[in-house]
Amino acid sequence: MQRRLLTAALAALCVFSAGAAHAQPKPIHLIVPYPPGGPLDIVARALAEKVQPTLGTVVVDNRPGAGGNLGADIASKAAPDGTTIVMGAVATHAINPWLYAKLPYDPIRDFTTITGVAQVPNVLVMNAQNAAALHIRTVADLVAYAKAHPGKLNYGSGGNGSAGHLAGEMFKAQAGVFMVHIPYPGGNPAQLALLSQQVDLNFDNLASASSNIKAGKLVAIAVTTARRASSLPEVPTIAESGHALGLARFDIDTWFGLFGPAKMPAEVTQRLNKAFVEALNSPELKARLASLQAEAMPGTPEQFGAFVKSELAKYQSVVKASGATVE
Repeated sequence: MQRRLLTAALAALCVFSAGAAHAQPKPIHLIVPYPPGGPLDIVARALAEKVQPTLGTVVVDNRPGAGGNLGADIASKAAPDGTTIVMGAVATHAINPWLYAKLPYDPIRDFTTITGVAQVPNVLVMNAQNAAALHIRTVADLVAYAKAHPGKLNYGSGGNGSAGHLAGEMFKAQAGVFMVHIPYPGGNPAQLALLSQQVDLNFDNLASASSNIKAGKLVAIAVTTARRASSLPEVPTIAESGHALGLARFDIDTWFGLFGPAKMPAEVTQRLNKAFVEALNSPELKARLASLQAEAMPGTPEQFGAFVKSELAKYQSVVKASGATVE
């Protein structure tokens, strides 16, 4: 009798264990299409940890390559069950579609938008010594000098088609000035060139430039976003300081957000959106973003989808004007 009871108990325990295992949600793979250590990767890991109590295990999976296209493509071809998502960015979903001759995914059709994550302003900076020597303190000063000395000024960037390059091309087109673009193999070499006075100005990522701005080595002339940066409230935007110079519509930044594969069920999308938006609105994540000079941009899937479409349309003309291509 005791043996029968023991056998029944073990059987019940096995059934319970199997049910519990079945109920355990699958881990979510959050693809980061860039190498570890950058701002996007840091935020992805902070988010993964924050949503764990709600969504279960979230594994950050770095898949760098082809300017972010490799990781984005992997996510676009995953099963639309919410277990594979990607931290896309302005490059993967707004710039690369116009920069690369052939892209393995469609930035709109092949994805489900979940939520925006963060925006990092870019900033127009000059070497402090150069700015003083040329008497350039404002956007108006810069435009006046560039018009009086066509082609005399040059600016560096992290490469053809980079955010810094395209910001410079947008500035030239809207202000009606000509400056020479000098591409470097990455943002850090471009900033070193500016610090050593090899170039006159850069449209740099604020997170990268902030320490040298605070040290007085670089002068922040203006930020590139439509709103002033919370970490540099005294620095005007290009749009406000160049309003009478044709720059009233200037707005460019580095952003990233979460995407799933196309045709992800609405209930799955909403579940992910709710968890990540709550995380982004937490004081801990806001503080983490602030340390990276970034601002949270949580919202509905629909809001993020509309934003991505507008960014894609904006960069079509900017990339075309720049002449930049990647074969």
